[in-house]
Amino acid sequence: MTVEQFFEHLLKELESHPELKGYYRFLNDPKTYEFRKAYYVQRLQYIADQMKNVNGPVWDIGCGYGTTALFLVLNGYKVHGSTLEYYFNEIPKRLEYWSKIGDISGFTFDYENLYDSTPPANHYAAVIVQDTLHHTEPIDQALKIIKGTLMAGGKVIAVEENGNNWIQSFKLYLQRGNKRIINYTDERLGKTILLGNENIRCYKEWKRLFELEGFTMPAESIHYVRLYPPFMFKGPSNQVVEKEQSIWKSNSFLRERFFFGLDFIAIKP
Repeated sequence: MTVEQFFEHLLKELESHPELKGYYRFLNDPKTYEFRKAYYVQRLQYIADQMKNVNGPVWDIGCGYGTTALFLVLNGYKVHGSTLEYYFNEIPKRLEYWSKIGDISGFTFDYENLYDSTPPANHYAAVIVQDTLHHTEPIDQALKIIKGTLMAGGKVIAVEENGNNWIQSFKLYLQRGNKRIINYTDERLGKTILLGNENIRCYKEWKRLFELEGFTMPAESIHYVRLYPPFMFKGPSNQVVEKEQSIWKSNSFLRERFFFGLDFIAIKP
């Protein structure tokens, strides 16, 4: 199933699933539809592209509502998702919908904190962390766990926000100041856990952290997403996206300071 085909099925699901509709916001305002779709589709396509040479089970850490995991299992992968908070309760309802689209038997999921999990050693061919790393603390321990569960040559596929983005950094500072790590009490787990408070980082910092744990960081995997505001997306987004992609590859200042999304991979030797 292509990303575009999956997206069309997702839109139909949102029409009858209010919780998801409010979360993804594709259908909330026609004026921002192309803007939001372009961001979502590019990020999912990045994951799909990085998965092409993956042969083995996948761990989706912080899988949320399980959307990316569902896309992958519909394409033949076996995916285990870990999630917390309110996301967990909505997944069974989603399975009813997607089971009518295709075989989703390869998707399993648990309500679990990464630091309490006991993943099998050297087991996963890929670990996906989508909008997850900036919530994960302490980060060094998380990367140790991830490395331990990856098979040799396995990869981390990271989809993140760009911590160098001036606009997003200023917005987050107004929201939380410099309080980047907080304590969060999870009622279902019955314990208090550390949580990154939108603790976004730039690629240089992610590279430093991953390399400290022995990962290699292929430069050719770096990908930036979203420069232009919603009003630039007046029609189909293809031409706008092509222009954005050209800009980040040629203009380091705009790439580092104004692109919103950052994608990269890290490989266990």
